[in-house]
Amino acid sequence: MPSVIKLPCQHRAWGWSLGAGLVQTLLLALPGFSAERIYANYGPVERYISVEALETYAETGELTEELEGYSRYLSDEQLEQIRTALLVSADLDVVTVAQFLYTPQGEAILEALGEIVQTAGRQNGALAIRGALILAAANPDGGLNLINVLKEFPTQGIRVDLRRASLIARRVLDQIRQTQRVTAQITQQATSPNSRYSPALLNSLAAAGPYEWTILEFNQPMLFTNLYLPEGVENAALAVLSHGVGGNRTTLAYLAEHLASHGFAVAVVEHPGSSEAQLTALFSGRARQAIEPEELVQRPQAIQDLLDALDSDPLLRRRIDVDQVGVLGQSFGAYTSLALAGATVNWESLKNSCPPEVAQLNLSLLLQCSALTLPQPQPRLSDRRVRAAIAINPLGSAIFGQTGFANIGVPTMLVSGSADTVTPALAEQIRPFTWLDAAQKYLVLLQGGTHFSTIYDPETEIIAVPQAAIGPAPELAERYVRVLSLAFFQTYLANQPDYQSVLSPDYAEFLSQEALPLTLVRELDPEQLQLRR
Repeated sequence: MPSVIKLPCQHRAWGWSLGAGLVQTLLLALPGFSAERIYANYGPVERYISVEALETYAETGELTEELEGYSRYLSDEQLEQIRTALLVSADLDVVTVAQFLYTPQGEAILEALGEIVQTAGRQNGALAIRGALILAAANPDGGLNLINVLKEFPTQGIRVDLRRASLIARRVLDQIRQTQRVTAQITQQATSPNSRYSPALLNSLAAAGPYEWTILEFNQPMLFTNLYLPEGVENAALAVLSHGVGGNRTTLAYLAEHLASHGFAVAVVEHPGSSEAQLTALFSGRARQAIEPEELVQRPQAIQDLLDALDSDPLLRRRIDVDQVGVLGQSFGAYTSLALAGATVNWESLKNSCPPEVAQLNLSLLLQCSALTLPQPQPRLSDRRVRAAIAINPLGSAIFGQTGFANIGVPTMLVSGSADTVTPALAEQIRPFTWLDAAQKYLVLLQGGTHFSTIYDPETEIIAVPQAAIGPAPELAERYVRVLSLAFFQTYLANQPDYQSVLSPDYAEFLSQEALPLTLVRELDPEQLQLRR
């Protein structure tokens, strides 16, 4: 059986958990209790490597006699990659590491890792891994790197269950191959040999529009909002932009400016319970979770309240058409957009999908499964004023499921990155796209795009994102989003049907560039693609 991430059913008192956990960590880390060997076992067969030999190799490049026997199976390039991996340090301080590892999400990840990386006594290694990570982060010599984690592991041996690890690896590789196969099929399906397009129209969509705009702060108790109002425009259609976890009102500002310059009113919202400020509070010990499960409900409700407040303001009601609203979100914000557009929570789907298997390699399930802790019944999350929705890197496969997605009735666009490891393309966008019953639906695929491609901004990051996680050409990804979202909202909010020609496979092919290939489709046959869970 594959390993399973077990989500805690109840939250322990934050202060007690952190205090008791740190005491336990310190007791385990007393002199004489540190890892000396790594035991790799596959059933009854077991081999070991000393931590000292790995440290020597990492620091000097010298292969001891103990390691020579293993090196014959690896190329020089692979050996160098291992050496680099042993020493590369995550730029995280000890408080940040500790705070995250004591959240329910951190504990769930540790529990999963502990099924593979075990203590010397073959027990789940979750507590030992947590102790090693915290102590390694506090180590002034190299900080949080793999060598320091191994040295700080608080038992004299580390046991790695290769049979379980190989099972998970095979399932993960199978998912990667399936994603690659489906991506290739989608690309082939979208190719049009007789493309007809207007370069002038494309250029007008990519460039800033003719309108100047002003920014007005319009803050509600549960939602901080910057309103971008185009000057000289009355009764403008409204686009609401919702960020993902750790974002703020600057995350999608580039898009807000673009839409406002083309005559749209834009509300860029900041959700206090899952914003940059929330993560800062977590890392400084002022919050117990990265995201409270209640955020799954509070996010769409806060936007409903925002629309009510805008509608009741006599000055803004003249400038904004609150009955003609489009929503666009990224990641958790994309979930928010889909909920407002009509997606409904499917409790049966959640129960069947939770707790998630480690091999699914889908971090978003940790958040989705937390909905099971919410009290029942839950309020309605959709809003009749929402006429169109764009969801970039959305999550929702478990919390909405097939029937929940089928309840979306407005024009909908899902934007996916084939290299997204947070909300994987196949599970969270491609398969759910086939569940949509909306008459006007679009799937946009960024080949090689990641979870951060459309929002990357090094000046506003709390934690530096590695280049590999950003993916290629984020500036291209943002260009695609500007063009496609403007055409989408012009078509379905501003009632300008001429722009619908842009929302086609051939136009996407024209827009696409080699550094980050772009594909757009309007229909997919799940049987033809052989989509499976």
